[in-house]
Amino acid sequence: MSMHPSLAMSGKDEKQRSILKRTERIRQMMEKGDWKEGDKVYGLPKLKTVRIKIKKEKVEKAAETATTAGTAAAAPKEQAAGAKAAPKT
Repeated sequence: MSMHPSLAMSGKDEKQRSILKRTERIRQMMEKGDWKEGDKVYGLPKLKTVRIKIKKEKVEKAAETATTAGTAAAAPKEQAAGAKAAPKT
């Protein structure tokens, strides 16, 4: 039997889970080398989940242009301030 389209969840609506399933925890432990064949599957340690933030390209480009413009404007001011204040020895 198929699922009605109104009941299906899309990928964008899915939230990041903070709790992993038992098989996911075992898989991560196997990758790290913490899992040995024959170990008990009950009482597994809790594992941190990795949260990935996806930024939009427009925001990154705007930040880069603002940073380069701010750095270029700040450099002459720093040089002028350094020239005025001579170091005392």
